[in-house]
Amino acid sequence: MHGVLPEVEKVCSMLVQKKLIYSKSDEVAVVVFGTEETNNELQKEVGGYEHVVVLRNIKVVDGEAIDTLQNLPRGTVPGDFMDAIVVGIDMLIKKFGPTNKGKQRLCLITDAKYPIKDPYEGTKKDQVDAICQQMKAHGVKFDCIVYREPGAMRTSVMDENDHLLDLFSKRIVARTVHVDSPLSLLGALRTRNIMPVTVFRGDLEISSNMKIKLFREAPFCYQLHWFGFYKKTSEERFPTLKMYSDKAPASDKFATHEVKVDFEYKSIEDPNKVIPPEQRIKGYRYGPQVVPISPAEWEAVKFKPEKSVKLLGFTDASNILRMSTSLFLNLEIEKQLSQCLQ
Repeated sequence: MHGVLPEVEKVCSMLVQKKLIYSKSDEVAVVVFGTEETNNELQKEVGGYEHVVVLRNIKVVDGEAIDTLQNLPRGTVPGDFMDAIVVGIDMLIKKFGPTNKGKQRLCLITDAKYPIKDPYEGTKKDQVDAICQQMKAHGVKFDCIVYREPGAMRTSVMDENDHLLDLFSKRIVARTVHVDSPLSLLGALRTRNIMPVTVFRGDLEISSNMKIKLFREAPFCYQLHWFGFYKKTSEERFPTLKMYSDKAPASDKFATHEVKVDFEYKSIEDPNKVIPPEQRIKGYRYGPQVVPISPAEWEAVKFKPEKSVKLLGFTDASNILRMSTSLFLNLEIEKQLSQCLQ
């Protein structure tokens, strides 16, 4: 897989960079197989599991993990992906034990071209069954990405390996994806799935005399099934950045480096007098003047529409840009608000 490893390095390091921003507490390990050397705990404890190297043990994501993924070693011997899976599961079990069920994930990237060794006992299918039992018991999810170049000749070894990998999908929470180009790796590796949430449940009003219900109770069923509007796309925002203080000494291990900001409002007539919150009121500029508006007055004139979805009209799809819908809705709300204030 030397030809595609640069893309693998790029995709995997991008995923870890994303975790550094959005999921700083996630823990990641890196295991490679097909290397000349061997370095894993199972080989030291029970023997076997040769040509499998643990480049990084399970630790919280950091810059070192990115550097490791950007400089993967090139192997010189055929890789046994089954040995690598067992080493990975052993690391997860030793690290987490019976905890974090359903939160552990094993991701395998391979071309599955070379034969795997026969187990000491039973068949290869029995070995897959034993591995699946351990993964199911500890709630380990499994993602497998099989890379094959377009036009590659099929062999009996590849067919057998594909069959063994497919067995994982039938026995545990697993997913096997076959890709034939480096670009396809971007879509094959996913960090998380987000369940869709309805943004509206009610009636779609076509006209004053015609409405379509967007939710209903499913008949002959004890459980409610709801139908409503779902977001097709959603903007992914960066986490809010916080202020950081470096005033604490480097030797202080318990320093939080947090910055706390306090505001005080003082009277112009008496700068030494602090105005408490109950004596303050917001002011809005109107020309050269500042008009004070109390919360009660603001609440009285505040636009309070009923949540609804109405058909306003039709236009060609080419007239609607990607962000025009939200802009149109905001303009419509501002228009109605101005009319209400008038």
